[in-house]
Amino acid sequence: MDRRQFTTLGAASLGNLLTRRLWAEQVRASASPDKFYFALVADTHIIDNFYVKGSENGVEDNESILVTTPRLTSARDLINSLDPAIEQVFLIGDYFHNYPSTDYDFYFKNTTRLDNAKTITDGFKMPVHLGFGNHDYDVRHVPREMSHRLFKAKFNAEPYSVVDYKGYKFIHLNNFLGSTQDRNSADFNPAIGSLGEEQLHWFEAQLQQHKPTFIFIHYPLVQDRPVEFADYGLHPLLKKYQNNIQLVVSGHVHKWIDYGHTFGPQHYTMAATRYDPNAYMLLEVDTRHATSRFMNIDLVQWDTHYSKPWHAT
Repeated sequence: MDRRQFTTLGAASLGNLLTRRLWAEQVRASASPDKFYFALVADTHIIDNFYVKGSENGVEDNESILVTTPRLTSARDLINSLDPAIEQVFLIGDYFHNYPSTDYDFYFKNTTRLDNAKTITDGFKMPVHLGFGNHDYDVRHVPREMSHRLFKAKFNAEPYSVVDYKGYKFIHLNNFLGSTQDRNSADFNPAIGSLGEEQLHWFEAQLQQHKPTFIFIHYPLVQDRPVEFADYGLHPLLKKYQNNIQLVVSGHVHKWIDYGHTFGPQHYTMAATRYDPNAYMLLEVDTRHATSRFMNIDLVQWDTHYSKPWHAT
């Protein structure tokens, strides 16, 4: 770790101390049995000893990939320290960074980035729920079925999932299961997300329960196919059920972007812990009033990788 990287992480540690103090001051003042807290992180990009240095695009990417482990660890330690406690964590894809081998057995004969990622997230005090990102697949070279087998064997995680918690739904969608991500499909285009018919029907069945819902998906909605079967698809479903969708959050672009209500529900893209250990979202849910609050929104530096730590004013 060079001096610049050490300084960045040192500043993050100081920021975490301020955040812990102000979290206690601001949250405890309004705490009640009707409220609970959860956190989001995205694009952690954990690597291993098989990673070939200098493989990224440009100086910033080549520097950031080498400190993904301490940055995620810093975010984890901050989230663990908050009181009142964070009760659930959702990780919105790119958990690890690419595949060092196309051989399934390789991952059980060696300690890889998959194991390193799990070791870090096993250190969270609360459950961590995983979503898939494009780097958790390699749709050009690795069968999607192999990625699913590895996620199940290593992390006990499904390709898409729902957590029902205190009357709320937290849905991880997977935009890598449709035809645009199928290398044998005529419309194969890894840059465009799609869900596939089975997942879309499952998603609508969840929304039809009309519970307040949070939705997490790796690609921003602007990068997902709006409809996939006639007029049936992700975008129409979001607008149809927008009254019970509290928030849609994506990752992938590594920057904070506010899409407002362009797609119906409020939609944010969040920055990556790969670039900033302060790039997490802390959310408060008020079950009595069926509302939620993005606690650290005022610290976000929109259209950048970065978020400021909380500080006294």
